[in-house]
Amino acid sequence: MTYDHPQGAAYSGQGQAAPAVNYASWVQRVGGYLIDMLCVAPFSILAVTLGRDTDEATGLPTFNALYFVFVLLALVVSGYNRWFQAGKTGQSWGRKALGIRLVSEQTGQPIGAGMAFVRDLAHFIDSIICYIGWLFPLWDAKKQTIADKLIKTVVVR
Repeated sequence: MTYDHPQGAAYSGQGQAAPAVNYASWVQRVGGYLIDMLCVAPFSILAVTLGRDTDEATGLPTFNALYFVFVLLALVVSGYNRWFQAGKTGQSWGRKALGIRLVSEQTGQPIGAGMAFVRDLAHFIDSIICYIGWLFPLWDAKKQTIADKLIKTVVVR
C-alpha cells in the first residue's frame, strides 16, 4: 500500500475513514540500508585493497589513482541510488528489495533528489547523539528518525 493521503486526512468525501498508513518497521529500514551499502561495498573494498599502499620510510598510508577512481565510483553509485533513484521513486535498491518507500509526510509523494540528499545529511544529527536518532523508529509512532522528523518524511510499506 502506498501512502497517498496527506497527513491529517481523517476521512474522504463519503465519510469513509482513510486507509491507515503502514509505516515500515525498523528492521525493514535497516535491511534496506544494508542492501544499499552492499551495492557500494565492492568499490570501497577495491579502493582500499588496490588503491592504498604504505610509505616504507614513514609507515604512513599512501593513495594511488585507483583509490580515487574507486572512491569516486562508490560516491556516484551511492548518489544515484540514494539521492536520484530514491528521490524520484521513493525507493533505493535496498528499499525496493524490501517493498518500502520514502515519501513526504505531507503529500505521500517521493521527495526529490535534492531533499533525499539533504535527508542523508540530516542523518548526521541521528549519529551525533550516540546514534540514538537511528533508534527512534523503535518507539516513534510514525517510525521516524530525527532526520525524518526534520525533513518531514516517512518510510512506508
